[in-house]
Amino acid sequence: MKLLIIEDEPEMLENMAQTLEREHYIVETASDYKSALHKIAVYDYDCILLDISLPDGNGLELLKELKLRGKNEGIIIVSAKDSLDDRLEGLNLGADDYLPKPFHMAELHARVKAVLRRRHFEGNQHIHIGNVSIQPESRQVTIDDNEIVLNRKEYDILMYLITNKTRLVTKSALAEHVWGDHIDQSDSFDFIYSQIKNLRKKLEHATISIEAVYGVGYKLESI
Repeated sequence: MKLLIIEDEPEMLENMAQTLEREHYIVETASDYKSALHKIAVYDYDCILLDISLPDGNGLELLKELKLRGKNEGIIIVSAKDSLDDRLEGLNLGADDYLPKPFHMAELHARVKAVLRRRHFEGNQHIHIGNVSIQPESRQVTIDDNEIVLNRKEYDILMYLITNKTRLVTKSALAEHVWGDHIDQSDSFDFIYSQIKNLRKKLEHATISIEAVYGVGYKLESI
């Protein structure tokens, strides 16, 4: 899963990023309104952690911009402002959660997991698709109750395809979500092919398959 942290306090930003990276998230950051606006305009994320008090703008305006653009990221407002009016305004603008500062990093991670479960997996702790089961907490994947071992990139690719199982995923979108922002500027996506090839081998007994759409990307199909 790919996250964007919008936070102007350097120490807080670093602590949040390091905590979530240790939990195997792809983490991108922005420390001001202008850079955050550029990122949400160009890239997609699974969840955005948004500080509403930025040095060059109001984070709530970024929330409005996301909705105007029809973006569907999960949003957790992270702010030292803890008045009822601030909470209500953020939630009414479409935020999924509001986490007042100061907070424990364990609570931040729990809130992120909860938002991702609600948005992608209907609140379920475990994911089932065909004869494949996934436990996101442990990153364990089984086929007919037999565990298969995936490396980090293989797991991230599989999860991204599952969360987009009804859609064609372009190579650039897949690269961004698994390798991070700016990878879309690469001259070649050959680095994806080897991971997809290995993942297909490991899914050979699954009732799902990764189908390539020549020149465009990939789609998860039921067999």
